[in-house]
Amino acid sequence: MKKIKYYYNTHTLKYEKLTTPLHVRLLKFFGFISALLVSSALIIYLYNKFFPKPQDIEAQRRYELLNSNYKNIRKKVDALQNQLSELEKRDNDVYRSIFEANPIPDSARAKVMEKKTEMVKVSEMDDDEIAADIADQLNNMASRVAYQFKSYDEISKLIANQEEKLASIPAIQPVSNKQLNRIASGFGMRIDPVYGTPKLHKGLDFTAPQGTPIYATGNGVVKVASRMDGGYGNHVIINHGYGYETLYGHMVRINVRPGQRVTRGQVIGWVGSTGKSTGPHCHYEVHVNKQEVNPVYFFYNDLNAEQYDQLLKIAATGSAKSFD
Repeated sequence: MKKIKYYYNTHTLKYEKLTTPLHVRLLKFFGFISALLVSSALIIYLYNKFFPKPQDIEAQRRYELLNSNYKNIRKKVDALQNQLSELEKRDNDVYRSIFEANPIPDSARAKVMEKKTEMVKVSEMDDDEIAADIADQLNNMASRVAYQFKSYDEISKLIANQEEKLASIPAIQPVSNKQLNRIASGFGMRIDPVYGTPKLHKGLDFTAPQGTPIYATGNGVVKVASRMDGGYGNHVIINHGYGYETLYGHMVRINVRPGQRVTRGQVIGWVGSTGKSTGPHCHYEVHVNKQEVNPVYFFYNDLNAEQYDQLLKIAATGSAKSFD
């Protein structure tokens, strides 16, 4: 039975029944409901936090395992990328430079070479995002590896061609010179024997009796075999490829024809004094990329170190007057 409360009314000087207004009762009711809801939410939160559901425990375990596996894979990918970068650097700086080949730019090795400045945090990635990130890294590496294999294929071809290149570069003297006494005039400014004026002598003059064999100094194809008067007289020009050409002047007779393929040591003519010449000799020039260079630097195939050093001194201190 509900207890009835009374209060003393000072105005009427009587005890009257105590009644609670409707709005007060409504406020109390809604206050109770609000407190109940807040308490319930707090209890549910604490329960879920300290007493997780089995599916939540399994999801957390899978996440931690995925996180760990991802980090391990990234470590391996980073290690492989570092190794690949080292191979690319060695490819450019060592292997390709040995064969005078142009380095491959990084942009050609892979179109997906752009690196992220910051990794996306794994905790913010779902399974699909993690898989996509790993796939992107692996695609990057696959593209770089493909270009690296292509580069090594090119280097293999360069290696295969290197033997041919070495055989083509002029590397012996054009006439037999075992006693090292046949260089009469070196490369550089010399006195013209006809006009008596200083003139650039673009090659070496090898004195020898008329009829002495003249040899091709490297493998190549005869570009010119001319029997014209004046200048070099009867002369031969050989294109050795790789930017190298050699010229042999003042022959008494030519032994090759234009377009003929010759090998190092093959007789291409005989010493004479045709053209602008003051005596039997072979005027010999070496051109590298159409520029005349001192032929004395190319006699390393038929001389030992001591002989080569001696020949350098002879060429530098030869006659101040050329034979042509």
